[in-house]
Amino acid sequence: MSDYPVIKWHEAGIDQSARWRSESGAPPPRRVVIADDRMTADAAYRLACEGTALLWRGDFQNARQLLGAMARRADEKPRKPKAAPSTPTESFHLHRQAISQRARTLGMLLLPFNSDHTIPLRRAPDVHLPCIQAYGPSDGQPYIASLRELLGLIGAYEWRKNGVEIPVLAVMPAPPSQSPLASLYPRKQGKEQTNRCADSMLYARIHPHYGVFAPVRGEYIQLVADAPMPLLAQTQSVAFDIGTGTGVLAAVLARRGIQRIIATDQDQRALACARENLTRLGLNAQVEVAEADLFPEGRAALIVCNPPWVPARPSSPLEHAVYDPESRMLKGFLGGLAAHLEPGGEGWLILSDLAEHLGLRTRAELLEAIDMAGLTVLGKLDVKPHHSKVSDSSDPLHAARKAELTSLWRLGKAGDS
Repeated sequence: MSDYPVIKWHEAGIDQSARWRSESGAPPPRRVVIADDRMTADAAYRLACEGTALLWRGDFQNARQLLGAMARRADEKPRKPKAAPSTPTESFHLHRQAISQRARTLGMLLLPFNSDHTIPLRRAPDVHLPCIQAYGPSDGQPYIASLRELLGLIGAYEWRKNGVEIPVLAVMPAPPSQSPLASLYPRKQGKEQTNRCADSMLYARIHPHYGVFAPVRGEYIQLVADAPMPLLAQTQSVAFDIGTGTGVLAAVLARRGIQRIIATDQDQRALACARENLTRLGLNAQVEVAEADLFPEGRAALIVCNPPWVPARPSSPLEHAVYDPESRMLKGFLGGLAAHLEPGGEGWLILSDLAEHLGLRTRAELLEAIDMAGLTVLGKLDVKPHHSKVSDSSDPLHAARKAELTSLWRLGKAGDS
């Protein structure tokens, strides 16, 4: 156990300890008390706000209800309204602080787990599959984790099982006979049209693994599906997908006819996720998934990158797909792009301008970085996001989200004819 964080508590007159698990990277709480069905929501919320964790020994479903009651208390508006932020940047930082504090507070309700990922509580569900997806196979040690994290694992497991529908991937579904899943969906006589629809639905889904950002912002995927291909791709049909994540953009490029694609990432979960999705889609012959820090070796006619859009420090490992400290990945992509483009090739940078509306980056800074990298802007496609937060006027960042544009910047090497 010395290789892992350890949580300690006192119970029944005995000092006890167990392995501590936290995918968000939260340290084990220093103060832990035992709680059960007699604990009131007010008492639980007060203790959690003070930094005292509650190790649950009661009924599992009652723990879920208690967490919901604590969440309602955390979401209550203060009786004395605080002064409104003076700038969008201040709004952003205060919003992130509030989210972080809420997560810490609600993460104080803890559950015991056996070494086989079962929960030794009354009415506890079978959660070993979601736990294996996130934590891996049992290592023979019981552990403690937060109920809030467990609910996140269950949600991520459902995302992976059901997948995210990507309509542009259904335009050219792979032949059912070639599908690695064809045996799971046998055809029935007289159902040809229905089966064709089922095939399209099957091949229109991306299944995100735990810890890999799900492609729920469909507008950026549509941009990659609609952007005009560089003429060079007709004779040199090679593309790189930098930071592939689930592999969705590599899949779109393959569906568009690019013959050879190298999709790179550094995260092991992302690499496994991309390989699984591309296998499911029947695209292994076109796409190679490779571990690399941004670029693979060689050059390509087209290089695509969808870096994290917001230049801020992530508060947990799971936020690395959203937050890019000091725009490191963005600058790394721009700085290495010219050296990896074939003459006449294009780099497609997919980027939201939300950071500009929040005062975290200016358009002038972006254009300067493009220029300093020896690149030129060949064109730009814009689209308005259509996710639910755009119309949510109660969102503290509503003004910035309402003005947001997602863009595909077509970049070429300066001096290319």
